[in-house]
Amino acid sequence: MKVITTIQELQQALAPYYAANNTIGLVPTMGYLHEGHQTLAKAAVSENDVVVMSDFVNPTQFGPNEDYEAYPRDLERDARIASDVGVDILFAPSVEEMYPHQGGITFEAGAASKILCGATRPGHFNGVLQVVTKLFQIVRPTTAYFGQKDAQQLALIEMLVRDYHMPITIRPIPIVREVDGLAKSSRNVFLSAEERKLAPNLYKTLQSLQQTITQFDHIAAKAQIEAATNGRVDYIELLSYPDLQPVKEADTQLILATALYYDNVRLIDNIIFTVGE
Repeated sequence: MKVITTIQELQQALAPYYAANNTIGLVPTMGYLHEGHQTLAKAAVSENDVVVMSDFVNPTQFGPNEDYEAYPRDLERDARIASDVGVDILFAPSVEEMYPHQGGITFEAGAASKILCGATRPGHFNGVLQVVTKLFQIVRPTTAYFGQKDAQQLALIEMLVRDYHMPITIRPIPIVREVDGLAKSSRNVFLSAEERKLAPNLYKTLQSLQQTITQFDHIAAKAQIEAATNGRVDYIELLSYPDLQPVKEADTQLILATALYYDNVRLIDNIIFTVGE
């Protein structure tokens, strides 16, 4: 596996694949790789001729109260993990490489970026779409891989590709779960023993709510989740997918998305589904 730090070197390395019309998989990450990233990479490796994983902590998606400098970084560890799962190129540029100019062009991710997790992270998804667009232009992938756990991010990227006619397939990878259904997360270690026992009820309640969506009610759904988990609901929403708008009768692709607070951790989960299936 090659570790590449410049755009020019990356595009030179990919030139033979462009010329041969090979499939190129892109797995965008901010590094400090975990099991979720490995799942994305394994899918990309199995489906493409060459796989690029980006390893870049993007400053434009950090808000004023979020510590960009404190975000964990370990390129040497990331390179070992990426190599072990079969990634061909680890692209680890500097901030100066990715943002050499300050031309004043910014992204506005729109109304769908200001709800759910975006309600408390103003501007976050503007930065996400900015860096993802850069990576799409730099790598020119056939397919890009994103986890469904970050469903709002996934939805916005799907809309970006759809609305701006980008010749890229977005491949959502289902949430990786523990045996009891709890979505896997590095944050789960902060759950107390009692919280860990109750937390799987978050997903079970979403499954139950999915079966009764025609009677969906925010207040009742919130009460149901809190009773089952003994946590505090940040939000619970039933929306169209990927546009993340209030559901209309014609909508068939929907998302149930929720976030839940415990004492020392905030959990997120979702179900994306087609009505009638």
